[in-house]
Amino acid sequence: MKRNPRKLAWTKSFRRAHGKELTVDSTLQFAARRNVPVRYNRDLVQTTLKAMSRISEIRAKREAAFYKTRMRGNKARQRADDRKLVAENQHLLPPHLRDNVETLEEGEMDVEAVRERVELQRRRIEGGEMDLEESEMESEIEEEVPAVKTKRKLRMKVGGGVEAMDVDE
Repeated sequence: MKRNPRKLAWTKSFRRAHGKELTVDSTLQFAARRNVPVRYNRDLVQTTLKAMSRISEIRAKREAAFYKTRMRGNKARQRADDRKLVAENQHLLPPHLRDNVETLEEGEMDVEAVRERVELQRRRIEGGEMDLEESEMESEIEEEVPAVKTKRKLRMKVGGGVEAMDVDE
């Protein structure tokens, strides 16, 4: 089956077209094939061999510099990806390595904080600190508190043992 070599990732033409390799470099001209017969000359052969080694050194330096500039932003990007992976999979880490910060998703409310606020408002009402209108508003807040059933469930830990967790239904 015929395929376009610029679309196959393993070909030289693909790598050059997508900026993965050096394309414009004077050292690449020396590697070009020349079909011109030259009469043997010992001095010419010696200088050619010296030039070949020097050209290969120059090319290696330039390729290393090209690779370094191409890979410049990868370390920060990889570190950000790693942090995201760890943040998403906290439950797989041993408990002593987990972050204890619990983040709430949008639309999800902290039920315990709402209950504490309601209890505080009840105490104020019972103590006579509020007037009637404010107490009516607080009773509306109490109605908004969702009834959440929590169920205890045991889960196997990665390091061994059992860990208790709350499950919402």
